[in-house]
Amino acid sequence: MWMMSNLKLQETVPFVVMVAMEGCTIILTIWVKSVMTNNGMSPFVFVVYTHSLSSLFLLLSSFLFRCCRRDSTQQSVFTWALFVRCFLLGFTGITVSQNLGFLGLSYSSPILVCAMGLMIPSFSFLLSVSLRRAKLDWRSSGFQAKVSGTLISIIGAIVVELYKGEYIRKSSVSSSYWYINQLQLRVEKLGLIFSSEKEHWVVGGLLLATSTLSVSVWNIIQMGTMKLYPQVEVMEVVTFYSLLGTIQSAMLSLFLERNPSAWKLKLNGELLLIVLTAIFGGLVRSRVQHWCMNMKGPYYVPLFKPFGIVFATIFGVSLSANSLCYGSVMGAVITGMGYFIIIWGQIREDEKHDQDHCVDENLESSSERKVPLLQEEDV
Repeated sequence: MWMMSNLKLQETVPFVVMVAMEGCTIILTIWVKSVMTNNGMSPFVFVVYTHSLSSLFLLLSSFLFRCCRRDSTQQSVFTWALFVRCFLLGFTGITVSQNLGFLGLSYSSPILVCAMGLMIPSFSFLLSVSLRRAKLDWRSSGFQAKVSGTLISIIGAIVVELYKGEYIRKSSVSSSYWYINQLQLRVEKLGLIFSSEKEHWVVGGLLLATSTLSVSVWNIIQMGTMKLYPQVEVMEVVTFYSLLGTIQSAMLSLFLERNPSAWKLKLNGELLLIVLTAIFGGLVRSRVQHWCMNMKGPYYVPLFKPFGIVFATIFGVSLSANSLCYGSVMGAVITGMGYFIIIWGQIREDEKHDQDHCVDENLESSSERKVPLLQEEDV
């Protein structure tokens, strides 16, 4: 009985934690959208303040980890090549992706952010093919799945970008239940904004697509960096490129945000939002995802990303002061289907690669066993 309960906890706890992570991400996204719309907070200023605080937390965490770990004799060696890679990681992962992402959010809605975020595997696959990092094996079921999933994701992104359809919920309170009406009235008084005007939707989608493409490039650079420098601590690299990305974003914001009053934080939730976003994005989410990947495997965490569509739809219907359309949800669901197909194709390719690797090892071991016998016969 104790073993059974332990196994259930090992299955249930990571699932609940990852679902909660996606829900918290959407709640913070809607909050950021509301503050930018109601208070006029600049997305560039928000990125600088958030990542400055996040970099500070990462520095403290990395310092404490270095002091508390047992093997204190190992030292990291930062070369010029590694500095260039960290500079590119900060540029693609923070400066470009974060600034364009929050700017695109100010023009659109959280559900469009979710839909474009699901395009990361598609962009990564297209980049790997264009850079000849992936083999064009049309007979492989994994490659076919990745191609079809990419096409489905692109169709879903076009749908969520261009098609609106009928309203799921309009901004006026129309529910027949009294307590739901009261909840929505309170939410609308708080001014929780979910979407922007229609004429800005396409602009927001293009900005979010560019941000997603930058994240895909960041993933490729990050994977290459970890392979080339396995002796360097991962958190040290994360801390270093976070600092570089914050400096780059600060320099960029000086040109894009020249209004001095935009840098003054208002004590009406902006400071609290920045602190919570820095703690959640810089420390909590990365630690939790790393823990779940170590426990359940590398594909466990990506499987929960489409849960953001569910939370965005629920919160968009019940806890926001703007309308939500069927077209947006339908396009996001189509993109999520393509996302799952690409992940399945990647899993299939990895399984095939592992099988081929095992076959090669067996052949090598068998040849090593046969060679001495042949030599003895010759002697």
